Amino acid sequence: MGSAYLDANGKQAFGKPEKPVPRHGGLRKAAAVQTLASLLWIPQAAILAIAVGRIADGGGFNDIFWLAVCIALLGLAKSCLEAAGGRMAFRAARAELTARRKLAIAALARRSPIDSTRPSSGEAASIIGEQAEMIAPYLSRFQPARFKASAVPSVILACVFPISWIAALILLFAMPLIPVFMALIGWRAQAASEKQLAATGGLNGFLLDRLRGMATIRSLGAVDATATRLRADAESLKARTMAVLKIAFLSSAVLELFAALGVALVAVYVGFSLLGEIRFGAWTSGLDLTSGLFVLLLAPAFFEPLRELSAVWHDRAAGEAAINAIDGLSADGLQLPVAADSPANETAGAIRLENAGFHYSKESNAAIDDFNLSIHPGEHVALLGASGSGKSTLLALIAGHAACETGSVTIDGQPANPCVATGIAWIGQKPHIFAGTVAGNISLGRPGVSTQAVAQALDLAKLRRFARSHTRRPLGDSGIGVSGGEALRLAIARAACNPEAFIVLADEPTAHLDTETANEITESLLALAKGRTLVVATHDPRLAARMDRTIVLDPESAREAAE
Repeated sequence: MGSAYLDANGKQAFGKPEKPVPRHGGLRKAAAVQTLASLLWIPQAAILAIAVGRIADGGGFNDIFWLAVCIALLGLAKSCLEAAGGRMAFRAARAELTARRKLAIAALARRSPIDSTRPSSGEAASIIGEQAEMIAPYLSRFQPARFKASAVPSVILACVFPISWIAALILLFAMPLIPVFMALIGWRAQAASEKQLAATGGLNGFLLDRLRGMATIRSLGAVDATATRLRADAESLKARTMAVLKIAFLSSAVLELFAALGVALVAVYVGFSLLGEIRFGAWTSGLDLTSGLFVLLLAPAFFEPLRELSAVWHDRAAGEAAINAIDGLSADGLQLPVAADSPANETAGAIRLENAGFHYSKESNAAIDDFNLSIHPGEHVALLGASGSGKSTLLALIAGHAACETGSVTIDGQPANPCVATGIAWIGQKPHIFAGTVAGNISLGRPGVSTQAVAQALDLAKLRRFARSHTRRPLGDSGIGVSGGEALRLAIARAACNPEAFIVLADEPTAHLDTETANEITESLLALAKGRTLVVATHDPRLAARMDRTIVLDPESAREAAE
């Protein structure tokens, strides 16, 4: 027996949900290839120093020809390895980014739709679509650069030390200063990047929320106040972005300073040694042109990985902040209930709640507590009560939008969960209308929904006239230009196109409607629920009177009353 959930590919899986775990195997291989490419400069520098020494001793073209060929071949191999390593790192980073996105989306899909702590759609879209892109440069550039910065200087130091212990000491003392200052700057950079990403997500969420409520904002005369708030948030985001950029420029400047000082000190030592002014520091009597040039050529290469690390240090700060943000989408909250891996029973529509209890949060009072109810297959039941009595919460538990904390909710003997919920038709208070055609809003792209099924659904919901008026004019996003009654009829038509639905749940279907429209909606709802189990949450006694049974609820207690 296992637990079912939606995996990263959106399919049903069993066991415990996956957690975002970094997978850097491909990145390690890419870093190794790029490090090998950097280390090829050591034999190149040695051959180049030997060639210059031979020329200085009066050698001719024949003395350096094969040396030049070796340098060219090593340069070609170095270029090929760098290109291959960069390509491997990019592909591994994109694969990791894709995996993290899938896990974040799967985690959001597991969150209950009635969870008040869910991130706003604008913020989630910003994190997954925009901010997550910062992870790719971090993984493809910073991770290999960090590996090179730890490996290449050590190898170069091992090559310089047998020639000159003074030059090795100069490099050794200059090297730790760079990581120390980079770490100090890095803490500031990551904190600034996290604030900048949070400001970006907050601004996106605020903008999307205000765009959705533009009609309300205009009707209340709050356009200027909203524009002022948006302008202030944009200025705050600009300031945070500039703070991140200043820290990035500072980190590069600090590293360039110490790298330049280290190379300069080595160059001074080698130059004075070749002039005969300094006769110590080498294991022999002094440095000659070949050994001195070899040490001088390796000095910039010693700092090159550290300079590269500095150039991508901002990628680290932004990338780790983005990883924290996308992993934060998997934070704990109300989760969709999971199902036991057991064979499905025949669907009939029997619903049973035994001692069900539910809290929206630990701090809030119980929305329902120790509630019991049995609904027979094909029975039509009304949950009647004032606002706050728990009607919508009961529907959400039956629909599998959340798991009850105490007791149980079963449908045909199976725990209510998203798998069982495929046989449930949901008609909410505010059905979402998508931009597009009426037929597209009814079929919702579901396979098996034919044109004939859409036409029958239009007739059942009494939407023929509405559909004809929108033949050439598609529906606006979020139902712009669609009345409340028309939106409810569209929701009923959607449910009618689901032949597998054996339970219909309707949440306040006649609220805020005039008497005539409410009667029409009631008739369409009853026609839809013919032969199916129907549970309606309402405070309309006229609608409740059309049901087989009425359950009267109040905020303090729940009791069953037959009518």
